[in-house]
Amino acid sequence: MKRLSLSFLSIAAAGVLTFSPGPARATLLGQAAAADDRTVTDRVDARLNADSVLKKYDIDVTARDGVVTLTGKVRTEAEKLRAASDAKVAGVTRVDNQITVDKDATISTTNAENKTKSTVNKAADKTKEGIGVAADKTKDATSTAVDKTKDATATAVDKTKKGTSAAVDKTKDAAVTGAHKTEKGVDTAVDKTKDAAVTAGDKTKQGLSKTGEVISDGWITTKVHTAFVGEDLLKGSDISVDTNNHVVTLKGTVKSDAARARAVQLAKATEGVTRVVDTLTIAQ
Repeated sequence: MKRLSLSFLSIAAAGVLTFSPGPARATLLGQAAAADDRTVTDRVDARLNADSVLKKYDIDVTARDGVVTLTGKVRTEAEKLRAASDAKVAGVTRVDNQITVDKDATISTTNAENKTKSTVNKAADKTKEGIGVAADKTKDATSTAVDKTKDATATAVDKTKKGTSAAVDKTKDAAVTGAHKTEKGVDTAVDKTKDAAVTAGDKTKQGLSKTGEVISDGWITTKVHTAFVGEDLLKGSDISVDTNNHVVTLKGTVKSDAARARAVQLAKATEGVTRVVDTLTIAQ
């Protein structure tokens, strides 16, 4: 019996040693819980500070084991509910909304500015750290790129020199050949230009159309009237055409803006017309 009792006591003692959390383990668990609470508090604070409606109020946030407690004053019930909604961030299991609704609640512009500055400062610190790391990486990458660029540049320079020499030789040969061809082409072009100029000069003096007709004011008037005939947009229109020194004046009525624009377009397209004066009106 004594032996059995000793064994039982030994096993019990071993169990205590194995499963009982020591002071160090309890401390670590407490620190982890505190860190989580701080993280949740920071997240909720950040949400409230970023909220354009709520950042003007002094709202206190505390977190314990996933439960967030909100205290302070706002002016409306909607703002109170908005604060509770903002507090529902990752890690929050419940929101205890103890905010008081007071229509005379103080709105602190300074408080909002301070919260904003704090948020900006935290972001600036993180940005500085990121910039420092990025700068180091950029320096290393730049040094490597510079070395590669130098090597590539040297190789390219050699190839360019060889290519340039060959190109210069070919260009010289092509320039000589081109010069001979250009001289012949210029002579031929000059002759053709002279002939065309003489022909055009004769036609200009005569004032002839493409078909050889004399372009007079009466001829233009007839051509414009002919262009209007059979045009769907101009059916039912009453248009008179007056031509003076190749300037066409349109008078009368049309049925729409589109018909008016079409009449002007056709008149301008008539050979010999230098300008179109539009006095058409739209019939009601």
